[in-house]
Amino acid sequence: MAVESSKVTSDDQYEIVPEGAPFEPGFNMKTVWGALFVGFVMLPGAIYLGLMTGQSMAGGAEWVTIILFLEIAKRSFVKMKTQELMILYWVAGGLVMMGGRLGTGANLFGGPFGGLIWNQYFIQSPLAEGIDVPTWAVPLATSPAIIEKTFWHIDWLIPVVLLFVTMLFSMAGGLSFGYVMFRVTSDVEQLEFPMARVQAGGATALAETSAKSEGWRWRVFSIGSFIGVMWGLIYVVIPTISGILLTDVVQIVPIPFVDFTDRIKNVLPASTIGLMTNLTYLLTGLVLPFWIIVGQFATTMVIHLFVNPRLYEARALYDWVPGMTVIPTSIVNQLNFWLSFSIGTAVVVAILGLSLAVRAFIKRARTKREAGTQVSELPKGRGDVAIPLALAVWAASTLVFVVLCKILVPDFPWWITAGFGFLWSPFISYVGSRMLGLTGSPAGVSFPYLREASFYLSGYKGAAIWFAPVPIFNHVHYTNQFKQMDLTKTNFRSLVKMRFFAIGVMFICSFIFWSFIWRLGRIPSGAYPFVSKIWPFHATFQSMWIRTTLEEGAFQVTEVIKWKVILTGFSAGWLIYIVLAVVGAPRLLFYGFASGVAMWPHMTIPMFFGAMLRRFYFERKFGVAKWRAYAPILLAGFSCGMGLVGMTSIAVALIAKSISPVIY
Repeated sequence: MAVESSKVTSDDQYEIVPEGAPFEPGFNMKTVWGALFVGFVMLPGAIYLGLMTGQSMAGGAEWVTIILFLEIAKRSFVKMKTQELMILYWVAGGLVMMGGRLGTGANLFGGPFGGLIWNQYFIQSPLAEGIDVPTWAVPLATSPAIIEKTFWHIDWLIPVVLLFVTMLFSMAGGLSFGYVMFRVTSDVEQLEFPMARVQAGGATALAETSAKSEGWRWRVFSIGSFIGVMWGLIYVVIPTISGILLTDVVQIVPIPFVDFTDRIKNVLPASTIGLMTNLTYLLTGLVLPFWIIVGQFATTMVIHLFVNPRLYEARALYDWVPGMTVIPTSIVNQLNFWLSFSIGTAVVVAILGLSLAVRAFIKRARTKREAGTQVSELPKGRGDVAIPLALAVWAASTLVFVVLCKILVPDFPWWITAGFGFLWSPFISYVGSRMLGLTGSPAGVSFPYLREASFYLSGYKGAAIWFAPVPIFNHVHYTNQFKQMDLTKTNFRSLVKMRFFAIGVMFICSFIFWSFIWRLGRIPSGAYPFVSKIWPFHATFQSMWIRTTLEEGAFQVTEVIKWKVILTGFSAGWLIYIVLAVVGAPRLLFYGFASGVAMWPHMTIPMFFGAMLRRFYFERKFGVAKWRAYAPILLAGFSCGMGLVGMTSIAVALIAKSISPVIY
């Protein structure tokens, strides 16, 4: 890995953009053309890849788009600035990613119409029998719109209009509150945001090539791209092409994981052991803070090697039966014990986050007062707005969701939706933003199944509320975007303009390409190995929760939410935090513990291996400062390489399927 350079002699050279550089706009006609390119070229690939492997094109689409435009710019003797590349990155990322989870847990890529595809699958599933799904969410299963697999039908009018309205106002609320959280966590608390440097560093590396002044960033990015191309050939290309030429999909490595859970049933009952086969997990271990990963790895190992077998013997994991694989094992373990336990630990994390934030505010105010200076001015040209204005926009958008829910589901208590929108969402957004700033990941700060429990305990009877746009948001994603704009000296107003422009492009292109792919064949089916395996699992869970608010509902939330176990998790969280504080262990180790409770060993094992490589090889070889600069750009390059080969193979697959007479 020949990236070390004798020219790198100062820490200043590891800054994304020089400290004194001015803020510049990044939204212009170049990024407009970039949005159109992503919408009409990249989006179908994002949909197909998500259906086949469960992997988002986010990362791939962005870098492919940037590289293409860089090459066009070079031949047109036009230089692209870091700020333009950063906006172009988020144009692509926003277009391919927005599909959401819609409370199902199922990842949905390729724009907002992915949610409607999920709904049409759910109502046709045997699991939905007896559930009266509202027609403002999806047409009846007997509707010609569903039978003929088309969005060009009057029965889709209200669901599509509702989809656009909620997308527009969620964007407005997310941008405004995400900006407020950025101001709090970055400007006031001055948190590091380690993962924000991945995209920012990659954009800077490519900007160097546009200026024909390739440096160490470009070399590291190129190495990562080569690794991504090689792995993409194995992980994406061979399964995709084999699905066209052969009757079965050939997978050299299992997608998305290798699972040994059913093989260790006699030695480690009720435990899950396996390995994620996506190389991204290993490379993420090179980037995230070391002690976070150590905490996550230690927690998952202790839980699955020692705790779960003991809990099974004590009949605390009473629904597990030998032979279960990782997914059903995870479901029953969560419902029997770990769901309640993780709620307790999440409360500890939330309390710590709030207390540390308050102390940071007090300390900063005291420092300013003792120094006899005023609060520092905001950076000139950054595009900041008044905090009250941002909060007013957020409040107005949240009110729209509360009113919509009242109109769509008049029997559901309005104060619950208002509480979620005006109290819970800002609370969890702040805690998540703070975790992101500290650890690079907002994991470990959610309260699992709070939405489901609130619906059940409200006393409401019916299924409609489960499909309503309840304002339960975590705006941490927008906080991360504003931090990246800050790192690359990109004017914030460019981000806002880009986001609202991308809404129109995304909505139109998502409609076109989901319609096209849906008409090719049933979703899910054997042609899409990921969703055919994972979607029935999520549909089972969704059906189970919906039935809790039906008159004949057999499943009781009180069987899952165990207050004694919640108290146990709460007490264990504080005990571990106090012990780590007494022995002087890094605070990030505790946050790793908190987020690791809900993770599988499949994820933490490759991440831990990457963290050990970083700690005991790469940092010793290159030095800590150099490697911390290299690692995010290496990961960005890997995403680019995977995207390049993935898009090529997916394009071939889509063309082949569109002209093939075979029903997939």
